Amino acid sequence: MPNNSRPVLGAALVIGELERLHNWVMERDRDLELQEFGHAQVLNADWQPLVDRYKQLLAGHKGRVGIHGPFWGFDIAPRDPEIREIVRKRLMQGLAACEALGATHMVVHSPFTTWDHNNLEAMPGEREALFRRCHKAMDEAVKRAEEIGCEIVIENIEDIDPRARIALAQSFNSNNVRISVDTGHAHYAHYSTGGPPVDHFIIAAGKHLAHVHLQDADGHGDRHWAPGEGNILWRSVFDAVARYCDNPRLILELNDKGKLVQAQQYLEELGVAC
Repeated sequence: MPNNSRPVLGAALVIGELERLHNWVMERDRDLELQEFGHAQVLNADWQPLVDRYKQLLAGHKGRVGIHGPFWGFDIAPRDPEIREIVRKRLMQGLAACEALGATHMVVHSPFTTWDHNNLEAMPGEREALFRRCHKAMDEAVKRAEEIGCEIVIENIEDIDPRARIALAQSFNSNNVRISVDTGHAHYAHYSTGGPPVDHFIIAAGKHLAHVHLQDADGHGDRHWAPGEGNILWRSVFDAVARYCDNPRLILELNDKGKLVQAQQYLEELGVAC
């Protein structure tokens, strides 16, 4: 398969890694996800010098740039109204960074838990209540995302049923709320909690899919290994992307950033990406 028919892989990294991998990123204008902005200590500080350095390094870069939004310590459908105000603040801080960077996606984490999967249907009205709580926390951020041309993508975490998150995204009635699939999280759900295989998460999202975190795992935990180090069936994943989705960002999200190039080369040798 010629390279020009394969999707180009992107990467999740921080500033030092972009400096180290600059040539690898720029040679194919790889999509990027900048990960410092998921942390409250960064969002609460003066992040403008960090943005300036990123923009300097990415001068001439034609790939898409996004951030991993804030998620530590909360979910996007909190019951406590005081926690909700923190969530709203963090999401708006993340979008402010997106606007400064010219970023076009921000990852947020799904609110659906394993407990939810087994209990929501037994509690009349609780799914709708979860949606309402999520809207109270996110509606302002969705409006702002529309204004600055940024997509908020909702990533599966404990999700067992991939359709639940799609219904939540659609409830915002906005082209700027879309779906992210994390392959390792999906693999964990399949092996450990009864979810479908990874490619079914991709297929379910279909044209709603804007973003994929590519990481390998063993089905037991959230490993963030390089593809080839776990037991995800990568050909099925990329076949599903090619058949059902419309050019999502394909972001290698690894614990060991020193293996990003190795991961890209492994998937290139499989003939599924470059």
